[in-house]
Amino acid sequence: MHVTTSPVLLIHGNCSSSGFWAPLLRHLPSDWRVVAPDLRGYGDGPTLAIDATRGVRDFADDIVPVLSELYEQSGPVVVVGHSLGGGVAMQLLLDHPEKVKALVLESPVSPYGFGGTRDLDGTPNAPDFAGSGGGSVNPDFVRLLAAKDRGTEAEASPRNVMRAFYAAPGFDFGDDEELLLDTMLSTVVAEGQYPGDGTASENWPGTAPGTRGVLNTIAPRWFNLSGITELPVKPPIVWIRGDQDAIVSDASLFDLAQLGKLGLVPGWPGEDACPPQPMVGQTRAVLQRYAEQGGTYREVVYEGVGHSPHVERPEDFAAVLGEVTGS
Repeated sequence: MHVTTSPVLLIHGNCSSSGFWAPLLRHLPSDWRVVAPDLRGYGDGPTLAIDATRGVRDFADDIVPVLSELYEQSGPVVVVGHSLGGGVAMQLLLDHPEKVKALVLESPVSPYGFGGTRDLDGTPNAPDFAGSGGGSVNPDFVRLLAAKDRGTEAEASPRNVMRAFYAAPGFDFGDDEELLLDTMLSTVVAEGQYPGDGTASENWPGTAPGTRGVLNTIAPRWFNLSGITELPVKPPIVWIRGDQDAIVSDASLFDLAQLGKLGLVPGWPGEDACPPQPMVGQTRAVLQRYAEQGGTYREVVYEGVGHSPHVERPEDFAAVLGEVTGS
């Protein structure tokens, strides 16, 4: 019999819900205490406006009661965060380090946010953090997401985006495809929700972060979690990613600077003025400092895997969780 020494809290990513963990849950022992809440604006989560000037704290604060209850019942919790959920997990670590036994970051947003920064220290490309935030998303995708489109005719349809970017190219979601698409389509598209507002900018590409909604929560204007390196209590961190991740990458196809470099967004001012964000490099640099200042971390890289290792390699992911929980 498997016996876990710690409960597990699973935090899903952007444009998904707790249902996105289903492929992993089938491979976890039945006696584990696993809790997977829906973030606000996704799945069955509450539809509450998101104050992006707090970074991801609105999301994290919503989950604190769950974390606290698990902690009071069973002791420190293994917190697992996917993509945006990785940022929420890091925020929980910053705010409640004593309640976290270990942190598992799966394809996490960089500790310096998403878009608009140029180096391993998270230096912005422009003073107003242009190139990040709610105005940086493809409006066709937003429109089709709001319409709950399940087709494939439009290039930016949610199904096509999931097939192209949520996993490595050519990955077959099989019988899980409709379920996982359902999680995408559960996203609340509305003012103050997804994607969020933007502001006009004199700097390329002409849009900077707003103050409301999902994508602004991870804009570097409001989001910087590199302070985890200064925590007096540093639980171990496991960083899991795929080597073919097209979303969180040093050459992300969701980074406007990278798209400009590829000629897909006009007017790109060049590498010196607006280089693509080194997302993986930034995460590694912060975790190395975390280790140098008394913590530990391990990087697990799966070859041929994209943005969702727990979907693409669920048995391997479950094995890592078994090691972390001590079961």
